[in-house]
Amino acid sequence: MVGRHHDANGERGFTLIELLVVILIIGILAAIAIPSFLNQTSKAYDASAKELARTAETTAQTIATDNSGSYSNVSPTNLFGYEKTLFTSSATAGSNAWIVDAKGNTSSYYVVAQAFKTNDWFEIENDSGTIYRFCGADSGWPTTFTSTSFTISAPTGGCATGSW
Repeated sequence: MVGRHHDANGERGFTLIELLVVILIIGILAAIAIPSFLNQTSKAYDASAKELARTAETTAQTIATDNSGSYSNVSPTNLFGYEKTLFTSSATAGSNAWIVDAKGNTSSYYVVAQAFKTNDWFEIENDSGTIYRFCGADSGWPTTFTSTSFTISAPTGGCATGSW
């Protein structure tokens, strides 16, 4: 029985050094694991915003179908009119994502969703049939650049490449 001792009553136990080694190992594992778990929360908020942007994209297509293929009626208010799960303000969204902006013209549109807590934003643009996805940190929206159809937000911060 190496590492264990017997007391006068014949009971066995761990030495102080063995207990300290185990506590040290548990501490090291916790130091590695805890940051990974904390990061999962922000990923969940961002995933919620991405899904909301995709729902808004589908809703914009529905609006175009009802308007002879024109996206001119795409706006946060009209998106909400078609799809009641598309929150249009942080107050109505609670701890979910919400639609920050949406705009359309005859052949193109964009929708922007923002994540709760992280404030990262996720944008989908349909530029005459070509789909673009941009994302960034709250401070990066609505800094603008001009695409083919719109002057829209520039991809800065929030995501490594500016797209998702």
